[in-house]
Amino acid sequence: MAWFSKKKAQPGWMVVSTDTDAIRLASVDRSVHGKPKVDRWAIVVRNENDGEDLEQVAGDYKLGRYRCATLLHAAEYQLLMVDAPNVPREELKAAIRWRVKDLLDYHIDDATMDVLDIPVDKEAAGKSHYMYAVAAKNETVQAQIALFERAKVPLQVIDIPETAQRNIAELYETADRGVGMLTFDLAGGLFTLSFQGELYLARRLDLTWSQLVGSRENQRQTYFERIGVELQRSLDHFERQYQNITLSELLLGPMPEDIGLLAFLASQLYLPLRQIDLADALDFAGADMGVEKQWQLFHVLGAALRAEANA
Repeated sequence: MAWFSKKKAQPGWMVVSTDTDAIRLASVDRSVHGKPKVDRWAIVVRNENDGEDLEQVAGDYKLGRYRCATLLHAAEYQLLMVDAPNVPREELKAAIRWRVKDLLDYHIDDATMDVLDIPVDKEAAGKSHYMYAVAAKNETVQAQIALFERAKVPLQVIDIPETAQRNIAELYETADRGVGMLTFDLAGGLFTLSFQGELYLARRLDLTWSQLVGSRENQRQTYFERIGVELQRSLDHFERQYQNITLSELLLGPMPEDIGLLAFLASQLYLPLRQIDLADALDFAGADMGVEKQWQLFHVLGAALRAEANA
């Protein structure tokens, strides 16, 4: 397939997310000294969900000059934690497929899969070793590839929000300490715990930003309590499983409106909390990106931080 242009690619990654309401894109260059540089970004409102607007965006933003990636949406894949099989590396994916075949609601032969390793403490003999299996239907992956091929966009990577969020969390890590990060968007909540650039735990919360911001005070308090319980359970599990890792803080992603969640969680959890501004960790070409745009482009920016070593 003609994904690779003969022209020299621009530095970094260009991530293009084709959402129902808009096409979101961002390019990040990590080769510069200091903060990673966000060279370009845009939110293009869609007229129709048919792919023709992607062709227009590809021309307007010269996407053929970039190494491009996209993101699956939350409903398009499953992230499953499994015991790491004790097999040679070349047999790993086959062994993982066998382990998850009964966890999918479709036949394993219809699944495209990848694996994320969860590092184990080398000093803890006999410690359980886990991995994350990422599974999506073949037709979902093929539809994404076909969409980008029709628009002549050189798609090289299909990513997921969990690893994109991990990439941003890594920018806030301190030496020998892990961090937690909580975000909410129109698809729901996502809580991740990471350490040294590795994803150790990911939890989906079935509360969307629309539910949180649109609820009345009593209902919002109930939502907050659900979030607090889920975070505490996740933290308890993490501490039992990874006693060698100390967390420094919990980070709350950018939100277009202050709904009181930070103050509530700070009163319920023992770890320090803060709400982040991506301008502290990223260098935006031109004017800084406002909080609402940061919220809309959060996982797109995270996917564009994809490290060369992991590509």
